[in-house]
Amino acid sequence: MDLPKHPGTAQLPQLDLEKSRQEEESKADDINISTTSSRDLSIQHDIPPTPILLKGRIARWNNKIEGLAGLEARGITRVLPEEKHAGGVRGYLQMFALWFSVNLIVLNIIPGLLGPLLFSLGWVDSVCLCIFATALAACGVSYTSTFGPQSGNRTMILGRYFMGYWPSKLACILNIIMQIGWGTIGCIIAGQIFSAINGKGLTIAVGCVIAALLTGGIATFGIAYVHVVERYAFIPQLFAIFVLLGKAAKHFDTSSTFTGEPGTLTASRCSFFALEFATGISFTAIGADFYVYYPTTTPKRLTFAMTWTGAWLGLIICNIVGIGIGTSVATNSSLSEAYSISSGALLLECYKGLGGFGSFCVVILSMGCVTNNAPGTYAGALAIQVLGRYPKAIPRWIWSVFITVVELICSVAGRDHLFAIFENFLPIMSYWIVPWVTILVEEHLIFHKLRGVPFNWAAWEDKKQLPIGAAALFAWLAGWAGAIIGMSQHWYTGPVASRIGGDGGDIGAWLSVAFAGGVYPGLRYLELKKYGR
Repeated sequence: MDLPKHPGTAQLPQLDLEKSRQEEESKADDINISTTSSRDLSIQHDIPPTPILLKGRIARWNNKIEGLAGLEARGITRVLPEEKHAGGVRGYLQMFALWFSVNLIVLNIIPGLLGPLLFSLGWVDSVCLCIFATALAACGVSYTSTFGPQSGNRTMILGRYFMGYWPSKLACILNIIMQIGWGTIGCIIAGQIFSAINGKGLTIAVGCVIAALLTGGIATFGIAYVHVVERYAFIPQLFAIFVLLGKAAKHFDTSSTFTGEPGTLTASRCSFFALEFATGISFTAIGADFYVYYPTTTPKRLTFAMTWTGAWLGLIICNIVGIGIGTSVATNSSLSEAYSISSGALLLECYKGLGGFGSFCVVILSMGCVTNNAPGTYAGALAIQVLGRYPKAIPRWIWSVFITVVELICSVAGRDHLFAIFENFLPIMSYWIVPWVTILVEEHLIFHKLRGVPFNWAAWEDKKQLPIGAAALFAWLAGWAGAIIGMSQHWYTGPVASRIGGDGGDIGAWLSVAFAGGVYPGLRYLELKKYGR
């Protein structure tokens, strides 16, 4: 792997300036906990020093681990302009490849299955809802990604500029839970596939362990390995999906339609749209993390376009394949029987007749769960560091290992409840991130762009220069209130959602946008008028 040839992968030991600073400080003080740039510290006078947690032998062991080739020492420290690396055409293509690989995975086939199988929607309904929901969802990660090159800050650090230092920690906690949840789902799917291929010789639990370890290895080494893996990961995935289409497309029932009451149809459409939207919107909370080494001059429109195109294409390809398979299950007894076992058995059945080659293609698809999980696990570790001075003092790679262990445990424990997790977990995760990104957009466009007030990206740790956050917190909670009255889940249906169809339709995300977006501008105006920040 030629790691140094891309701005996002130039974190080899000799190029990692933060690692160099840490090694110098370690020689003098026998510790390795520096995570703040000296230039930023010269601007931020009131920031308490990062506590010293690694001393003596532990610090020396940490130095040895961080000295491994390519392992990223940097945590959430802002990447300064002189630490960035050249972009160019290859760098822009990497933006597309990153998000295309992350989303072109078997994990995104599963939500598509639920359109026909759970919501009883027909082919046309499911495909149209999928196209528009994923297109909208991809806008979230594309928007937050534009701040990466300009600011040099990670996404959850950006949250401090929009929600304030303390309220933003709530979003960090939910983001950590969301990334762990996605990682858990990916491990379960990979485990089911491994088990289906090997029969009784390999349990789902063992498959979950294999997937978690592979994910953790990439995430622990850091951004260099994430970028290199994602640069090529879509190639085998695309090959396996094309083979799947060639074998299973003949069973797709493109004439299938919804046969229930009109009101129930409306509710099903709302809920499936919400589910598809949730599959892509979760990446909004990590969009900037992978672009912090791009030059500050990187065009925002190009960053948005390349990210959106990669994310959307990956989402719609896999989801539409899932929709097609879902329409086949109702009319094909062998697929229906496989579906009753697991998603891995269903995919293996779709390749039936190809022998060992079919099993090989299924293995390729299972590895896509690893390429999807690794960026989230990496970003989740960074989000933990944003929680405070003490989490920040723990090296990033340790938090990556910690998240990997949590994902492993959760996937083994929940391996028999995949579809329940999909149906209930994904929409709930969109309920917090939708009002969060609504506040982000309004703060950026109304209170900075229109007023001509630039962001002070160097003040990422200075509480006295960041917003108070009271307006954002209240608006965010108002968004939650909108989500609660508009959500439709098995365990709860809001009063507004219950009025849609017989069983209720999920419109929680959209009421969340209305509530948060409606109250934030006025509250933020009053906050600025009183506190000036």
